[in-house]
Amino acid sequence: MATYVLSDIHGRLATFDRMLEQLAFGDDDQLFVLGDMVDRGSDPVGVLRHIRALPNARVLRGNHEELMLDALNHPKDALAQDNWARNGGISTALGLSSCADEERIELIDWISSLPTYAYTFIDGRPYLFAHAGIRPGVGRVPSLWDEKGCEFYLASQSSEDLIWIREDFWSRPTGLIVQDGTGPVVIAGHTPVVFAEKLCDLPNNAAINEEGFAQILYCGRCEATGFVADRIDIDCCGAAGAGFGRLGTLRLDDGAEFYEAVRDGE
Repeated sequence: MATYVLSDIHGRLATFDRMLEQLAFGDDDQLFVLGDMVDRGSDPVGVLRHIRALPNARVLRGNHEELMLDALNHPKDALAQDNWARNGGISTALGLSSCADEERIELIDWISSLPTYAYTFIDGRPYLFAHAGIRPGVGRVPSLWDEKGCEFYLASQSSEDLIWIREDFWSRPTGLIVQDGTGPVVIAGHTPVVFAEKLCDLPNNAAINEEGFAQILYCGRCEATGFVADRIDIDCCGAAGAGFGRLGTLRLDDGAEFYEAVRDGE
């Protein structure tokens, strides 16, 4: 069993399908999807259908799902409609309108029920997941990072921060990893790595590789953290589309990285 995490698919169904093929994703594997499944790409509803059908996927709500729900729940709110449309919601709206009423209601209800955080443990290391990140300094750090401690800490964060935070997360250490290197690593998307690199107090690698493609960004690795990165950004600019954007997936078991470039029309 392997544990994978990715984020910000943004309607790129064909890209996502190739990613799963590359991973040889099986029934015993687990996939964390950190939100922003919808908008921008050519088939957001196809992405929703596929992920919802994966029995071993744990899915979080992102800010684009929030924009979508706000617009759908307030059809007469011009600002909500404009916010969604300006952020790539047209493709999602068109896809939903083509669904049968029953499926459309089921998809919207499913998205509405998605949590804003999750966590897991790999070889004793806790990993905390949120679409956008956490707010450092908020909530009491538990004395023990077991399931109860992770749940307590993440529940103390505001939903708005978990879905929308940006600079206040990437610009400072989480304070959760101590000098011997123990403690939780926070993994998020939302902020494309090219922007996170500029916001981050201590980026540990370049956001763009030698071929000019975005890659997973590690932040905060230093002596104070036992040389463990306390933040990892996995938004590899899939929203940007073909020519630059791609999806990035991290396998937590061994740190292996996997990438799929977005192609024309996806």
